[in-house]
Amino acid sequence: MKVIRQIGSVVFVAALLTVIFAGIPWHVMAARDPEVPWWLRIAVFCLLGGILVVLVTVVIEQWGKITSKQVPGDIALDDRVLLINSAQVPGRQTREILGLVHGHTVFAIWVGKDLSAIIRLFLGGELTEYTEMMGKARTLAANRMVEQAAQMGADAVINVRYMTTSVVGSAAELLVYGTAVKLSE
Repeated sequence: MKVIRQIGSVVFVAALLTVIFAGIPWHVMAARDPEVPWWLRIAVFCLLGGILVVLVTVVIEQWGKITSKQVPGDIALDDRVLLINSAQVPGRQTREILGLVHGHTVFAIWVGKDLSAIIRLFLGGELTEYTEMMGKARTLAANRMVEQAAQMGADAVINVRYMTTSVVGSAAELLVYGTAVKLSE
């Protein structure tokens, strides 16, 4: 279903660009000619068809409750350094504080996925496109922080905190930070 929705999104975006960057200039140049060219007709039908395909796939997904409980994504969290959001690691003593570490990313989804999310706004339910985006952003930022902590020789990062801000449109910045520490044996 996801592949069909992505194909519909690609068709929509391609048709939208054709209408905007070729159809509008054609209309301005040939406004006296009442005959609409075949390529512009196809572009308009593809634009509408792309929206329809995305709408139908989102409706089917909503009705079928296909959404999984697990955050989708193909980025795995690096586990070389322990991450914990408390001030101490239970059962271990902090031997040395190495300093502040952080990781951040600005993540966005392309306009085709935005279209799916907009349609889902009307129908209700989880905006899986944004959930997936934020899951990947969170993992990527955490991996960057872990890499920085590992370079410092840290065993753990304590007091881990996440912050998110909207940058523009569907782009979001995700910042993760904490204190890199060495633990006693």
